[in-house]
Amino acid sequence: MTTLTNRYPSLSGQQVFISGGASGIGEHLVMAFCAQGAHVAFIDIDELSAEALVTRAAQETGIKPWYAPCDVRDISRLQQCISEAATAMGGLTVLINNAAKDDRHDVDEVTPEYWDNCQNINLRHHFFAMQQAARLMKDKGSIINMGSIGWLRGRPGIVGYTTAKGAIHAMTRTMARELGPQGIRVNSVLPGAVVTERQKALWLNPDIDQQFLDLQALKFRIQPDDIAAMVLFLASDDSRACAGQSFVVDCGIV
Repeated sequence: MTTLTNRYPSLSGQQVFISGGASGIGEHLVMAFCAQGAHVAFIDIDELSAEALVTRAAQETGIKPWYAPCDVRDISRLQQCISEAATAMGGLTVLINNAAKDDRHDVDEVTPEYWDNCQNINLRHHFFAMQQAARLMKDKGSIINMGSIGWLRGRPGIVGYTTAKGAIHAMTRTMARELGPQGIRVNSVLPGAVVTERQKALWLNPDIDQQFLDLQALKFRIQPDDIAAMVLFLASDDSRACAGQSFVVDCGIV
């Protein structure tokens, strides 16, 4: 069960679509919106984790999310899933572009093919998901793009990833202007160093933990629910005047 305690009455019954929802931050987003009483749909390439999450969400929240396998690099499939999910949920009011992959890469080893794949995984699908969502949202909606503080820090070793995340910031501001007149708010959330299972498996150790604590103004490690808390706010009517903004949740690194 999510550890979040705040309730947003306006989220009950909303129709929420989340990309990359089977694990990491996405998993916590699925659980958080289910706990708010929203209708939730998500996509992911990890079918085993996704099916386990569907079962857990139904058991713990009483809400069974809609799920379909999808690689966000396949734009036709992505837009089809958004449409099918909207039909299953009876509409679409919230889109969260969450799917991403922050693989490390050395500058000298990046090929044009690797670069294009990195942008396709981390950037391109954001636009085409927004394009399709805007066709389905009636006269009100909230779109939340998941960015990263990596580009603000100029983080080395992930230039393809940080380039994509920096572009999401620019895209968010432009799309807020494009879609605002039809009642759709577009914002982005920039997580800091979030402790996910992926981070634990690949990179985290006591030394790295301490390095982040030394950099942060607040001396605790960020958890996925800290990010979910901001996303819930931006999806709710409480943030109705927020558009074109990037909300940093990083314990004060930047």
